[in-house]
Amino acid sequence: MGPNGGLYKALLLLHILAVVVGFGPLVLNGLYGAQAKKRQGEGGLAIGEANHFVSEVAEKLVYAVPVLGILLVLVSDGQIEFSETWISASFVLYIIGIGISHGVMRPSSKRMLGLSRDLLSSGPSAGGPPPQMAEMEKLGKKLAAGGMVLNLLLVVIIGLMIWQPGRGV
Repeated sequence: MGPNGGLYKALLLLHILAVVVGFGPLVLNGLYGAQAKKRQGEGGLAIGEANHFVSEVAEKLVYAVPVLGILLVLVSDGQIEFSETWISASFVLYIIGIGISHGVMRPSSKRMLGLSRDLLSSGPSAGGPPPQMAEMEKLGKKLAAGGMVLNLLLVVIIGLMIWQPGRGV
């Protein structure tokens, strides 16, 4: 086995694919949000619902990333250790990211979709913006800030994977 073995390389391929297919769509969520806001109405809701569906699919692959990472360490024949800085820091940052995703992003996204549906079903407002708009603006800012933090965490984790600080080689 080890890093030059076929099993290690197959797991590494799956690990990288899970990162690309899992995180790739999530990195672009802000663009979908901007397009949904720009179109509003049925078109905006359709964009939001499609993005929500794709994000839920991508999320499954995001959960596979650390599992595959653990398997990579286990089949490395001791050449990679969990105690190495780049491994442990990556896990800590990943857990923080999952916390932000579950604590901020998912509930805010679901609420935003619910408000969009309410707004569409209630029809035009008589005088002034509907009350849902103010909450949607706040949620949009919250989602934008959370998305920036998650994207930054992802860049740092990828940097750790590339430069591997603390690697004893």
